[in-house]
Amino acid sequence: MHHFDRIDGALHAEAAPLEAIAGAVGTPVYVYSTATLTRHYGLFREAVEAHPGALGEALIAFAVKANSNLSVLATLARLGCGADTVSEGEIRRALKAGIPGERIVFSGVGKTDAELAFAIEVGVRQINVESAVELDRLIGVAASKGAAPEIAIRVNPKIGAGGHAKITTGGATDKFGVPAEEAPALYARAAASPHVTPVGLACHIGSQITTLEPLEAAFRALREMTLALRADGLEVSRLDLGGGLGVPYHGQSDLPSIEAYVGMAARVLEGLEVEAAFEPGRLLAANAGVLLSRVIQVNARSDGRRFVVLDAGMNDLMRPALYDAFHDVVPVRARAGEAGPYDLVGPICESTDVFARDRRLAPVQAGDLVAFMGAGAYGAVLASEYNSRPLVPEVLVDGDRWAVVRTRPSYEAMWAREPEADWLG
Repeated sequence: MHHFDRIDGALHAEAAPLEAIAGAVGTPVYVYSTATLTRHYGLFREAVEAHPGALGEALIAFAVKANSNLSVLATLARLGCGADTVSEGEIRRALKAGIPGERIVFSGVGKTDAELAFAIEVGVRQINVESAVELDRLIGVAASKGAAPEIAIRVNPKIGAGGHAKITTGGATDKFGVPAEEAPALYARAAASPHVTPVGLACHIGSQITTLEPLEAAFRALREMTLALRADGLEVSRLDLGGGLGVPYHGQSDLPSIEAYVGMAARVLEGLEVEAAFEPGRLLAANAGVLLSRVIQVNARSDGRRFVVLDAGMNDLMRPALYDAFHDVVPVRARAGEAGPYDLVGPICESTDVFARDRRLAPVQAGDLVAFMGAGAYGAVLASEYNSRPLVPEVLVDGDRWAVVRTRPSYEAMWAREPEADWLG
């Protein structure tokens, strides 16, 4: 569900007209809905609280990589949400937004010693260890600080799933996590060290997963490993289940609900007496955001092909070029007329700067506004200044009020980040 609807024929974010935002801020621009973020988190929280026996005092930790805007994070922080982070920068963002260290999980396959030290210093909830060599490095860092941080071993259950090969993270050839057959021995080695405190297991098998079967298989693998570790006298009190449940980019109505997803997890974990953690990112943020873009021109060719050239490019919304992602594109104010096929493209000097081929749209003209729906996750965070285009700004809406929460830099500000070499002056 989202809160982008038409009022008097024009698309609004909650009660704020997108035409007014585009007019004031310019395009392209990301616009986020507070009401949608709040609703999605509330649904997840209610689903978790319906299973206290199986899930314990479960943590919902937003995957910061999906949308790291400070105002988005602060909105979720005020609701009690935690943060799943994969870099020192993301930890710092979460803290800046008001998420306390005890609600921050630090994951990632390539944590540096400096990042591990920082995570220990600020007291994150747990560090998810993804390899034997990382465990050794963490032990060394922790020993130098006289600390024993709580950790989980991230297991690669060899169950890969996701909407595209490039967003699958739990397969045998993926770089993430410790192979399942090696994880018990690594857990025991961690338990033997005075410099780390193993408290649980973690897994995350992919993103945009549209069925529950692979997720259930991964959760059951964690359950069996938990029982085996306990049989060996080792304590396991937490299971970090990751994220990955898909959202309806194509308008699907048959995707698993949050309630079904959490209910399945509760059934698998029943009787283990563990504290669960969930790390949704896309699930909370995708439908909470749109990317507004204005039509520069429509190129009609003699062969009948029509290109809608937009002022948003692949540098602003990378997902279609990166992994063939689909976004519904709708006019902010629709024109009358019969829908027809268009190629939606951006201004970037790359052949991959294509958002859609043969997409059926109502008639569009130069100057029209369109909205890329479902753009609140992995949109602005992947944006760049390729072709020396200023970084796309972001706006947060709450009812009828809105605020720019990341500004579009001026060209002067862009140049100021690149001091000239002394010998060129």
